[in-house]
Amino acid sequence: MSPSPSTLTWAQLRDLRCAELEGAADGWGKASNRADAGRDRIEKQLLNGLRETQHGEAADAAVGRLRQLGRNLQYVYTECGLLRTTLNSLAHEMKVQQRALRDALDDAEALRFTVHADGSVTYPEAGEGLVDGKPLPGGTASVGAAPGLLPPSGLVAPNPHAAKAQDIADRVTQAVRTAAEVDWQFAGILRKLKAEEGLKVPDRTWTDAAGDAAAVRDAARGYLKAAVPLDANPATRRAWWAALTDEQREEYLAVYPDLIGNLDGIPSLVRDAANRDNLQLLIGKLEGRDDAKAETQLEGLREIDRQLRAGGQPPMFLLGIGDEGNGRAIVSYGNPDTARNVSAYVPGLNTSLDEDFAKGDLKRARDTAIGTQMHDPSSAAIVWLGYDAPQSLDGLDSLDVMGDERAVKGGGAFNGFMSGISATNENEHPHMTAIGHSYGSRTVGAATQQGEGIPGVDDIVLVGSPGVGVDRAEDLGVGKGHVFVGAAENDVVTKLPSKQQSVAGAVGWAVAGPFGAHVLGDAADQGDDDLWFGKDPASSAFGARRFPVDEGPRLIGSQGLSIDAHSQYFDPDRDNSSANSIALVAAGQSQRLKAEEYR
Repeated sequence: MSPSPSTLTWAQLRDLRCAELEGAADGWGKASNRADAGRDRIEKQLLNGLRETQHGEAADAAVGRLRQLGRNLQYVYTECGLLRTTLNSLAHEMKVQQRALRDALDDAEALRFTVHADGSVTYPEAGEGLVDGKPLPGGTASVGAAPGLLPPSGLVAPNPHAAKAQDIADRVTQAVRTAAEVDWQFAGILRKLKAEEGLKVPDRTWTDAAGDAAAVRDAARGYLKAAVPLDANPATRRAWWAALTDEQREEYLAVYPDLIGNLDGIPSLVRDAANRDNLQLLIGKLEGRDDAKAETQLEGLREIDRQLRAGGQPPMFLLGIGDEGNGRAIVSYGNPDTARNVSAYVPGLNTSLDEDFAKGDLKRARDTAIGTQMHDPSSAAIVWLGYDAPQSLDGLDSLDVMGDERAVKGGGAFNGFMSGISATNENEHPHMTAIGHSYGSRTVGAATQQGEGIPGVDDIVLVGSPGVGVDRAEDLGVGKGHVFVGAAENDVVTKLPSKQQSVAGAVGWAVAGPFGAHVLGDAADQGDDDLWFGKDPASSAFGARRFPVDEGPRLIGSQGLSIDAHSQYFDPDRDNSSANSIALVAAGQSQRLKAEEYR
């Protein structure tokens, strides 16, 4: 749809009071802030107080109603914030056209031209004829015409004012036309920014809110988004955010929670607030779709939302959320900006934004945080799903599992995130640990080989690793004494054959059956310490510090096939030795680790 013919005149554009639009925006901003303050009081005071002091059906009912009220206030905060930015953006765009119009009118006045109500411009006589030397007559320049620019013959010169008048007429008309288009665009956005009647905010309302937010983001691109230092490093982004006024920060959080919440270098408290709001918009967006991917991600988002609303200790910080690729989610247990010790766990094969991730991988980070805080209370543990991990050993995805591409790309993203955490941490010398599990260990390994390595990281923990892409611990950039490995005896992933062994074994089988496969396979790895992605991190040749872990369930047991040995490293109930070893390293107390023999 295109805008209908406008009745806007240049005089109306000239006299438009943009300050009144900005004043209205301020009013909506105050309403948004009051709603946010009310929601904050419900979540941080009232709900915590009820949970700690009251029990029973009545208390549960009160908690449910307070949560609904908090959700309603969150919606009010979002919509009022969108209204504020829409009006501010409208004022900003109109000011641009007012300046263009004012410049054209000033030029006309300086030349003593007359600008008429329809935008045409009359200019006086000037110059002299080539034959008689008399002044050339004046005229009127109108939109789309070029009077006086093309002489009727070679003996008549054009009036020197004609081109200038035409330029002014075109500029006046362009300013009015663009202002009319801006007015039409923003009027459409404002008409849609309305809520259903009633006191409840159903799920479909959040679906509408997601559409509202998308429209306002697009309209506010020049007003807000263009100023975001997307190409800067995290330290520069942190300084940019610190220099903004409170009002500017409020607008960015209201309109671009997805951008601010996922921007490395923004303080964690701010990212958490932005991502909690964006989480609701994402849920609303995906509820408007009916494909399998949307439903899978919805289950993960709803579970994360449930845990955030439930509260608990250590406190959760939502540092990233998104639906691109297989989904994105970064959750910290404990504030990584104030903690002296910060660990970041990178998951691997089959990890995506789904319910299993929200229940399983978040629990691993929480268990690590709890264990680390037992050794040093000033600790935070993060689970980082900031890349597309391979999803299957079957079909086309098996190529992703066997290849390095996703690990290399994920490693670059992980470095950006850790650079952001280093920039926002408030301690002079924080202790940081990168933890890679399964294919995630290959991603951590890839991160160490890019640039100057993983920013700020002092220690690296590798568990359930099929190799990390280098053959020596010292190649990971933190010193061989700061690389730690856990490998369960029954974890088949830690015993995957090397690429050379696989090829040689296949050739041997084709030539001489099982015997040939055995002989050629062993010949390809004479030290029996190579895995798919390089030297076995648990081997003496690799040179890391191996810590004891439970051997885990056998691959084939009384209950059938099991790969549980690959997934219990973080669980203090199933493998306390491993979980405590990870916690000791994350707490900066690796000197207390027990040693395990190399393979």
